[in-house]
Amino acid sequence: MSGRPQPWPGIADDTEQTLPDGPPGGDDVPDDTLRERLERAVDAVDAPDAVFAVSRHGRRTLHCGGTAAPPPVARQDLRYEIGSATKTFTGLLLARLAQSGLLSGGESAAALLAPGRHTDTAPVTLAHLITHTAGLPGLPADFYVRALPAWRTNPYGRYPAERVTDAFLRHRPRHRPGSRWHYSNFGVAVLGHALAAATGTAWEELLAAQVLRPLGLSGTALRAEDPKTDAVGHGKDGRTTTLAFDAGGFEAAGAVRATPHDLLTFLEAHLDPAGTPCAEALRAVRTPVLRRGLGHRHVHTMAWFRHPTDGGPMYFHGGATLGQQAFLGFRPDTGTALVALCTRRFRARDPFVATAYAFLAEE
Repeated sequence: MSGRPQPWPGIADDTEQTLPDGPPGGDDVPDDTLRERLERAVDAVDAPDAVFAVSRHGRRTLHCGGTAAPPPVARQDLRYEIGSATKTFTGLLLARLAQSGLLSGGESAAALLAPGRHTDTAPVTLAHLITHTAGLPGLPADFYVRALPAWRTNPYGRYPAERVTDAFLRHRPRHRPGSRWHYSNFGVAVLGHALAAATGTAWEELLAAQVLRPLGLSGTALRAEDPKTDAVGHGKDGRTTTLAFDAGGFEAAGAVRATPHDLLTFLEAHLDPAGTPCAEALRAVRTPVLRRGLGHRHVHTMAWFRHPTDGGPMYFHGGATLGQQAFLGFRPDTGTALVALCTRRFRARDPFVATAYAFLAEE
């Protein structure tokens, strides 16, 4: 069959702060039960710094704490590395470009990155890359060899953008694109470079112009700038500090760092897109595009994992770097958004993700 490819595979200092900026008639008194739950969650994480921030219908409550002495800047004002949760920003960026008509999602990534190059009859498309169905491994085959000398300090920084694109153009998928799901930092990194090539704009500026500035995310960046504004990560022991994360050529897959309030603003826009410059794209990234697993129980959108609850779906994505972890999620049925952050590297039986997931699921 000929014609335009279908864009999407599958189906179409312990501190506490309450901001009473919710809907008219809202109660200005903090919910004692919520406050207690936040305190327990922060304590359970067992990290030098931890922040659990909740928005309910626009009313924000944050609780911060940790095993380390409070930093000079309040924990809720620092920028934290969110690792793979960056992919939610990249998914929204692609949705914005698609909604504007600049792209469809069905474009061949190889054709964008190497114009004039012979492309396969079933090419890897932008939609395959964002939905992890491109047939790519999690990381390029030669990543580990290059990263090994700096495995504990700066592995991604040793793999620049040109190597990411070269590795993609050399790769031959084992399976037809769109036929299988496999989570891939490699694939979303390639997507970032393909979007830059398609628009003639560096990915960093593209993200800023299409997502960060329209949503007013002034506390979000792609690299550490100042110890006074950027949270410091720690190793598995919770004591040894780590270097700021350098994403190298994997920016689109893991470079974002942001304040808890910026992340809440990002999630609140997903809960209530109306009135934002990104309204159509925000609605698009809540739409399921892929179901997989036994009984199709695993549901994915362009940007989020989606699980059922008794009241309706919850959307979430986690992320981790060498010294920090993040969990972002929201529930339209309760008007709730959750940002959970901590400055301790993931370890075996780590309580962070389970604590954050349960907090949102039980809302």
